[in-house]
Amino acid sequence: MRVRTNGLRLAGLNGANTRIIEWFAFLHDIQRENDGADWFHGRRASKLVRTTFYQWIDLPAVELDLLCQACAGHTGGKKHKDLTVRTCWDADRLDLYRVGTRPNPKYLCTQEARQEEIIAWAMHNSIVE
Repeated sequence: MRVRTNGLRLAGLNGANTRIIEWFAFLHDIQRENDGADWFHGRRASKLVRTTFYQWIDLPAVELDLLCQACAGHTGGKKHKDLTVRTCWDADRLDLYRVGTRPNPKYLCTQEARQEEIIAWAMHNSIVE
């Protein structure tokens, strides 16, 4: 669970909500059909969380909504007012090296994720795990 590891490391630096990050790491790609271009898998995951999984997720309604926003927007999301949603997106983007793509700081939402040492650490984890 590299996305979880990335997210928890970022949250340790920026104070993002770790409960949301943990659920995001588990659920954000649950509707992915392949490792290629599947632009709507996040929206499908969000819908599944809202319609089915919500009953098993121990989060207050506000946090559940943020989880759904994070899932829905993680593929192409650029800006979000909530730090935890941005941290979820960065946790996933820091794992892009799994498919041979170096994370580009230009597409990372938090200053913590844009640090070169964090990018290098995440890239290393992508090939070691």
